[in-house]
Amino acid sequence: MKKLLVVDDEPSILTLLKFNLEQSGFEVLTAENGLDALEIASNEDLTMIVLDLMLPGMDGMDVCKTLRQEKINTPILMLTAKDDEFDKILGLELGADDYMTKPFSPREVVARVKAILRRSSLITAEAKEEIIKIGEIEIHPEKYMVLFKGEQLVLTPKEFELLLYLANHRGKVLSRDQLLNGVWDFHYDGDTRIVDVHISHLREKIEADTKNPTYIRTIRGFGYKMEGQD
Repeated sequence: MKKLLVVDDEPSILTLLKFNLEQSGFEVLTAENGLDALEIASNEDLTMIVLDLMLPGMDGMDVCKTLRQEKINTPILMLTAKDDEFDKILGLELGADDYMTKPFSPREVVARVKAILRRSSLITAEAKEEIIKIGEIEIHPEKYMVLFKGEQLVLTPKEFELLLYLANHRGKVLSRDQLLNGVWDFHYDGDTRIVDVHISHLREKIEADTKNPTYIRTIRGFGYKMEGQD
């Protein structure tokens, strides 16, 4: 059974999400503050974390940042009561894989959780034995591992999935909508900035010069293209 952690300081929301996620077949742990969330995430084998932004003591941004610094790459769905672009983009920059803005229905959260997990499962199931080599990048799909210049990169699940998707479509120009549908498995109501944020993160890890990238090229007016020789 997939184990989820739901973090929110409102007991009514915790109860509602826990009930609906358990009805959908998940085992659900809960926390009402950031420190408890960190302790649980560090000691439990979690499949995913549903994390509220506004928490007492240690907010969701700091929780997310700390988990990523500790190399805990469990997918994170961030919940925010603010319909604020800054919060959304900052959350993604700190390592969240997705976000939802309150108010939302429990069914929306369950659907989003399933979409994220379904995409991860599909990539694992479709992974091939052979290593994908592009320049100094080595992608090991079955191990969910990427080496760059012989050193293992620390990637979030979505960063890995995006890089693998780009590599599997090497040489092809992909629009932001295509990447959203292919990697996130659903549409963001026209908000494609999440793609740009993750592309930026990948470039910081595999490009010598992020302003003049070698591997992930921006095709102005269209999208992105993965380049490089085996």
